[in-house]
Amino acid sequence: MNPACCRMQTLAWLGITSLCLGATWAVPAKERRKTEKPKADLALYGNLDNYDLTDNYGEILDLSNYEELYDYGDLAPKIEVGTLAPRPKDRMALPNLDTVPETPKLQPLSTTSPVYPAPIPMQGLPSCLLCLCIGTSVYCDDANLEHIPLLPRETTYLYARFNRIGAIRASDFTGLKKLKRIDLSSNFISWADADAFHLLPSLQELILPENRLTALPELPRSIIHLDARLNRIPSTGLRPEAFRDLKQLQFLHLSDNQLDYIPAPLPESLRSLHLQNNNIQTMHEDTFCDSRDHSQIRRALEDIRLDGNPINLSLFPNAYFCLPRLPTGRFF
Repeated sequence: MNPACCRMQTLAWLGITSLCLGATWAVPAKERRKTEKPKADLALYGNLDNYDLTDNYGEILDLSNYEELYDYGDLAPKIEVGTLAPRPKDRMALPNLDTVPETPKLQPLSTTSPVYPAPIPMQGLPSCLLCLCIGTSVYCDDANLEHIPLLPRETTYLYARFNRIGAIRASDFTGLKKLKRIDLSSNFISWADADAFHLLPSLQELILPENRLTALPELPRSIIHLDARLNRIPSTGLRPEAFRDLKQLQFLHLSDNQLDYIPAPLPESLRSLHLQNNNIQTMHEDTFCDSRDHSQIRRALEDIRLDGNPINLSLFPNAYFCLPRLPTGRFF
């Protein structure tokens, strides 16, 4: 026999023998734990007679296949991961990818100049477009007005101060039967129609200081407060007995004008008379009191100012007997 063949047979037999021995001694881990654990328990608890430690606790609590005994696959929630949003139920909500958006049409350039609407004259606009209207009050202060704007018929209070109004026309207040107060302070008013205020049945306050008036128009009998300070009104600019029939007049302020005398007679309702800084030089004994009735008492007229005039009030001692207090002015 060939020596090489003999060596090959010897090696083959040795391999088979090793496999058999390995299979014989290769006891599964499960079987080894079954035999080793009782022996270890007996050695540890050998002095305990009341406990039977020979039972196969290894079979009861075999943790080698713990994951196989309990399958948690059913308890884990199934999560589907995707990149697309869910399709809407309504097919009409889906965009139509087949349609192509229309290209906006460009308008041809016009060679002609643009046509703008004709401007509306500022003075022709209603007052609530030029001014501030709150309820029945109209506020036109510092609005660069040259005329009184068209007012709503429900206007009760008008404030048009610090403007450039130069004249007051009778038509400015036509039909305004509820108008109670007119304040035209600090304008350029040099003229007012004679009946500009006379036909206003509810007018109670007329405020006209710091203007250029040289005459005072006729006033309605409802007037309570007249303020025409800081104008250019001479005594000839007042109608004769201009205030006698104004039975509700309480405040008459005509200071800083060009008056030469006190505008008597004055109504019994008057409470305050301001005539300071005029050119008044004399007065009558009946200017304030009735010289024929020495029992007369004018309790309401408590505020008379004649300071700043060239008149010496001490020259007329019988002119004040009915007054609750003497006028303010020069007594020497």
